Amino acid sequence: MTEPLDQALRLQLAAAAEGFDWTDPAGLWDKLAEEILELQQAPDAANRAEELGDLLFMVVNLSRHLGVDAAAALTAANAKFSRRYAYIQERLSELPVLGDPLRLQRMEILWQEAKKLERYKKTV
Repeated sequence: MTEPLDQALRLQLAAAAEGFDWTDPAGLWDKLAEEILELQQAPDAANRAEELGDLLFMVVNLSRHLGVDAAAALTAANAKFSRRYAYIQERLSELPVLGDPLRLQRMEILWQEAKKLERYKKTV
């Protein structure tokens, strides 16, 4: 996954070096919202794939303007998800069976507990 993120960044930097870049930060947010809307309205799988690609490209562009390494941010998000989901996995035996609508509700409660524990550990 890192390679496509790196390629998007290289393309954007090359375009920016030639003056083809966002000058108004507000425009970045508007474009991000536009790409999300286009993805929501995509009529079929092929269009959804295209629009999702456009959205990911725009997210890399936004990260560049925010001074954030998109690949590093995604790596950190993956690690955070893994930590929190591990908390849920440790409690699978306490959950309703698969298919029970209450299972997802209980998992969400555990997810929120994991978030609170992380915040608490950061302050200690």
